[in-house]
Amino acid sequence: MRALCGAIIVAGSVIGLGLTAIGFGTRYHTGLDTAVAHPWSEMDRPLVFILVFLTAMAVIGLGIAFVGLAYHHHRRHHEMLRAQATHPTSLPSV
Repeated sequence: MRALCGAIIVAGSVIGLGLTAIGFGTRYHTGLDTAVAHPWSEMDRPLVFILVFLTAMAVIGLGIAFVGLAYHHHRRHHEMLRAQATHPTSLPSV
């Protein structure tokens, strides 16, 4: 369930990043002034904020997905070991 939640977060943020890219392209299709030392200072603050926010959410969602999947495999591995310990496959000969 954790991996699925992380994947949903990543999917939402990637869709948002695509829409943000369209927003950047629409807003700045004529280009920025190259004489400015910091081009980020010319950009709209809400657009830059949403870019940083969605990028952070994508990284966090990937982390949740990978950690959740690793925990799921770890738990299944211990369930398999417990099942092998209680139900041996070979029966003693009579």
